[in-house]
Amino acid sequence: AAQGLFSVATSHSPPHLGDNQPFAFFKNHTMSLKDQITEDMKTAMRAKDSERLGTIRLLLAACKQKEVDERVVLDDAAVVAIVDKLIKQRKDSVEAFVKAERMDLADKESAEIKVLQAYLPQRLSADEVLVEVRAIVAELGATGPGDMGKVMGVVKTRLAGKAEMGTVSAAVKTALAG
Repeated sequence: AAQGLFSVATSHSPPHLGDNQPFAFFKNHTMSLKDQITEDMKTAMRAKDSERLGTIRLLLAACKQKEVDERVVLDDAAVVAIVDKLIKQRKDSVEAFVKAERMDLADKESAEIKVLQAYLPQRLSADEVLVEVRAIVAELGATGPGDMGKVMGVVKTRLAGKAEMGTVSAAVKTALAG
């Protein structure tokens, strides 16, 4: 009798949400960049990849600091801006360490740059940046170097995360010069 009761209890399949997949409602959901970084941290923990884990924790700490300071929830654009800032800091550090002949520290910073670059969107080439900048200059009716501030304000919002600001600044100067 007990065996019959047991077989009745196991004969029913568990309830599912469509297509016999328990998490089908996540199928069309794309992760935010911050969620992806958190998942990558968990993966690095499981793989015991201490260098990658340290860099990802540093990135998450910077994101959390920004959220606490400004009392906001960061969107992907804000996270990309933080990643850009951290990469710029690392590049400056690499330069300083190379000048001081500390290649061990320069290599560590370079490894961190590689980890951080994975969270940036595909970058525009210098030619693509120039095309975008020229279109914005024409749209604003900017005529000379005096309009650089106005143009840079618009360019920064449109190309944020898509191009390095050093490249963007050079393209704006070129576009406004002639």
